[in-house]
Amino acid sequence: MIFQRSLRLIACTAAILCAAALVISYPVANAGEKSVMHCFAWTPIKDATPADWDAFYNASDALPQKIKGITHVWYGKLASPLSQVDLGNIDDDTVKKYRAGAAITVPVKRIVREYGMCMEFTSPDALKAYDTDPYHKVWADAYAKVRVEGTTTYNILGQ
Repeated sequence: MIFQRSLRLIACTAAILCAAALVISYPVANAGEKSVMHCFAWTPIKDATPADWDAFYNASDALPQKIKGITHVWYGKLASPLSQVDLGNIDDDTVKKYRAGAAITVPVKRIVREYGMCMEFTSPDALKAYDTDPYHKVWADAYAKVRVEGTTTYNILGQ
């Protein structure tokens, strides 16, 4: 009976120590992921059909299975749309004045990015290979049907 209590006490102590070790080491084990997040925001095509959106969602969901090096994808409507400024046509003389520090007048248009997507890649090399993968064209064709040409793109390199 005493032997069984001792075994239970040892087993419980070991379980608590293992759990504590996992809790303490979790942030260290997951800190500084070496993966790459490839993210972009876009303006939707106003007359994209539900079928166009479904094709985009399906093609996006298939990316981790179809392209080596993609581990996760996220997409959806942005919680807060991103605003960008599009400068109209600027002639060479105006560009020279601008670079010299002079005040200039140019046509300005606001562009609103309402949707976003991020893809997690295992490495920078996997991101480079993504562009030449045959499935990239399949995905890009579906993407082209739901977005106005042009995106706001950035990559986050894990440290």
